[in-house]
Parts: sequence; structure tokens; C-alpha cells
Amino acid sequence: MTTRRPTFSAALAAGLAAVLTLSPGLARAEAVPDFDTSLAGNYLAARLASTERDQDAAVVYLRNLMKLDARNEEILERTFFAMLMDGQIDDAMKLADRLVKIDRTHRVARLALAVRSIKKAHYQTARTNLALSVRGPIGDLTATLLAAWTFFGSGNTKGAVELIDRLEGPDWYAPMKELHAGLILDAAGQKKEAGRRLEAAMKADPGSLRAIDAYARWASRNDNTEAALAAYAAFDKQLPNHPIVLAAIKELKAGKQLPPLVKTAQEGSSEVLYGLGATLGRQGGEDLALVYLQLAIWLYPEHPFASLTLADLYEQLKQPAKAIEVYETVPDSSPLKRNAQVQLAVNLDATDHYNEARKQLEKMIAADPKDIEAIIALGKIQQTRKMFSECAGTYSKAIALIPQPTRGNWALFYFRGVCNERSKNWPAAEADLKKALELNPDQPHVLNYLGYSWVDQGTNLDQGLDMIRKAAKLRPDDGPIVDSLGWAYYRTGRYEDAVVQLERAIELMPQDPVINDHLGDAYWKVGRKLEAGFQWNHARDLKPEPDDLAKIVQKIDKGLDSVDQPPPVSKAEEQQKGG
Repeated sequence: MTTRRPTFSAALAAGLAAVLTLSPGLARAEAVPDFDTSLAGNYLAARLASTERDQDAAVVYLRNLMKLDARNEEILERTFFAMLMDGQIDDAMKLADRLVKIDRTHRVARLALAVRSIKKAHYQTARTNLALSVRGPIGDLTATLLAAWTFFGSGNTKGAVELIDRLEGPDWYAPMKELHAGLILDAAGQKKEAGRRLEAAMKADPGSLRAIDAYARWASRNDNTEAALAAYAAFDKQLPNHPIVLAAIKELKAGKQLPPLVKTAQEGSSEVLYGLGATLGRQGGEDLALVYLQLAIWLYPEHPFASLTLADLYEQLKQPAKAIEVYETVPDSSPLKRNAQVQLAVNLDATDHYNEARKQLEKMIAADPKDIEAIIALGKIQQTRKMFSECAGTYSKAIALIPQPTRGNWALFYFRGVCNERSKNWPAAEADLKKALELNPDQPHVLNYLGYSWVDQGTNLDQGLDMIRKAAKLRPDDGPIVDSLGWAYYRTGRYEDAVVQLERAIELMPQDPVINDHLGDAYWKVGRKLEAGFQWNHARDLKPEPDDLAKIVQKIDKGLDSVDQPPPVSKAEEQQKGG
């Protein structure tokens, strides 16, 4: 009689009691025991770590699961994905070999094996793996562009370009197709056709720095320096002072030619993975974006943007420690090094290493007092830490570096205005917020902040309410702005209107203690006292600020009338006028 392996459900039932005794801290990689013999324990811990996107811990638990249940295909696949996302590529490749024996057309396993073959310059093997993978819109584009680079690696430039041109698909394929056809032709020395394709790529996606850079580099080597400078200048208008652009312009003005963006099949394939990974990360496909970016870096570690994009994705996923690890790998010779150092400092602060972050930024500013990015980063850190007087001064240094502020500078005045308001300097704050609106009249956050400040102070009531309404119309799904509108109605004594807006805000942000507290107050004012108590209890359980907590507890015990409240501002304004 054969022995049946336990199913996951059976294993979980058998081991659940042991799992529930685990400390939450065990989800972190540094707290993982050497080996847990509980199948259920490791499975649930791996799921928890994956949910929290702690891939280090997930891999440890999944490795344990593989030791306990080596033939389980689901565990094998989960471990493979976790390793790819965590950058443990060499180990992931071993599992990819096993996966394709189970599922011959496994898309990501075939992709990984193709990348491994490209790295080894085994181009036919790479094409075989790509041909066997299951396709979809992203898969079709990925496989076609990678296969094209393998043809280039094999010396068949014509076949590479023809393969790209045969690919049909959605409109968003076009810029990538033109870019990679142009890069292949440029790397092959086919100057005229390369220029035509790269110019088409630039026109198809004028916001793409990679397309701009590729074309300008080609132009610099083909007696057209003016066209190269014009391409960079056009991009600079969209995103001023990008370090890659500034470095390229400096080289061009020194009379130098710029080498091709890509020279080898490995670099070209890395560019494919980077470009698609960056797109996936922006559109909510974070897991697959991690896979693509990790493979891009593994294939070509010197890729100038893949590392920064990976670090940025880690920031997006609230993993500052992982972001720091990646930023540290950016070489000193890269024009992007300074950007990496600024973001590294920001992430140091996010891991509660404020002093280290501050020292790094202050050192950068001392070395270059005009380093506005470092100054702004320091201001944001101070603002986050509620060092409002300090952040107002820091933002002032950044503003002083801008002789003629434009629409793109509105945020600096807004941030300084917030810091001035929080440090009880309202005249300066009001001037900053008005300046921010002058630069960007329809900016909802500025409209909301200035409008609410006026309403709360009992001044400019009609104008202030109109500004908050406009902000809420511009951002109807923004919980804090909708809350501001509701609370403005509350402060002006319009309690029924306040309830309507605050209930909307709760739907948008049900776990926000401030909004729950506000709704409780509004319910009390309209006589819905039982519901008011429910909202206050909920607000109390959501970990409000200590000062707010004391007032909430008092309201739960004794009602709203037990706490000091200013009168409605409309009445306060009438009293000030003698009414």
C-alpha cells in the first residue's frame, strides 16, 4: 500500500495550534529559525511573509517546505517565484529546470532559462525556451524582443529586425518595437536605418528618456550634434536637470561623440527586461516587475536604470531596507550616483536612522550648496518628523535657488506653507499657500489646505468653502480632502451636510482614526448618539495621536459636551463683527 502525502488542508489542520503560538516577529528573515519541522507552520509563515512582501523570509520558509515536501509542485513554483523576486537568480534557475519538466510551457520558467542562455551566449537555446513559453500581451512582446536580440547575437541583424516588424499587437507595442529595432541596427553599425528607427521611437514616446538618449547618441556619431542637443533640450523642458541629460550635454559641448546605448545582445536583452519591468511596476504589476528587473540586473549588472528602478519599486512597496541595499550598488562613476545617495538617505530615515540620513544629506549640501534635490529631501524628512521650524528653513534654502518660480515649483511653496502653519507662523504660511495657488491654481491639495485653514479660523468663509468644494470635485476619491469638506461643514454649523460628507470619507478611508472621530462628533450633533459612540470607539481602536486619544476616551465616557469645543466659525465671525 502506498503512503499518500498529506494535502495542504490536512497539514494546516494538524499544525495550526503550533502556528498560532508563533510571534509575529518570526515573519522577518532575521528571526527565522534554522529549520521548523512543521509543514503547516512553514506554509502559513511563507504566506504571511509573501503577503507582507518580505521575500527574504518567504524564501527561507519555502526552502523549509521543500525539504519537508520535495515533490509538491505548488511549493516548487512558489519557491521559484520568491527566489526570482528576491534576486536569488542562480538558485531560481535550478528550480526552473525542474519546473519545465513538470510544465513544458511554464512561461516564467522558460523566460528565466532563456535569460540564462542569453547570458551564456547560447542563443539558439534561448530561442527554443522563448518559443515554448505560454504567451499573452506582455509575454509576446517580451519573447519577440528577446528573440530578436538573440538573432543579433548570432550575427543575423536582418532576421532580428524582421522578427520585430512581424509582431502584431496593441498600439503600445509600437514605441518598444521601434526602439529595439533601432538599437539593434545601431549596434550593428547600420547607421542610416538605425537613425530612422530611433527617431521614430523618440517621436512615438517623447517622454521616454531611453528613446531620447538612444537617438541623441546615434545623432552625435553621425555628424548631427545639433539634433542631439535639440533632443536633450526638448526632454529637459519636460523633466529639467536629469543627470543623464546633463552629463550627455556636457560631453557633446566638449566635442565628444556618445557611444551606442546598447552594444551587445546581453545589454539589449537587459534593456528589454528593464523597460517592461519599469512599465509593469508603474501599472500595478509589482510582482512580475520585480522578476523582470532582477533578471535585467542579473543579466547585465551595470545597467544604469534597472537598479534605480528596482530600488524605487522597493520604496513603493514600503521596503526601505531593500531599497538601501540596491542604492548602495550604484557605482561612483554613474551620473545617477548622486540621485542614489539622496534616495538612500530618504530610506535611511524610513528605517529610523534619522541622524545618518541627516548627516549624509548635510554632507552633500555642504559639498554643493546648490544641490536642490538634497535640500528638498532634507526638508521632507524634517517635515515627516514634525520638525516644522527646521523644515520651513530648509525649504526656504531650496526656494532661494529658484530665481523665477514656475508651475512646477508649486510644491515647494506648499510644503513650506504647511511647515510655517504647523510652526504657528500663519502670515508666512498664508503667503506661501497663495503663491502655490498662483503657480498652480487647480492644485487640489493647496486648495484644500488654504481653504480649510480659512474656514477653521473663521475668515474668508465663502471663499474657503468654495476652495474645499473645488478640491473635493477635483479629487472625489481622496479621503482626507472629503473629510476636510465634511469637517468644514461641521465647523460652520452645517451638521447634516457634515454627516453626508464624513460618511463618504469613511467609505474611502474606513481605518482612519481622525475621520471616524469627526463622524462621531457630527452624529452627536444631529442626535444620532448611539452611532456617535460607535464611531468614537472605532476611532479609539485605530491608534489615534495621544492627545486625540484622551479626548476620544472622554467623549466615549461622557459625551461630546464634556470636551471643550470652539463655537461654529460662522457664529464666531458674527461675534467678532459685533453681531
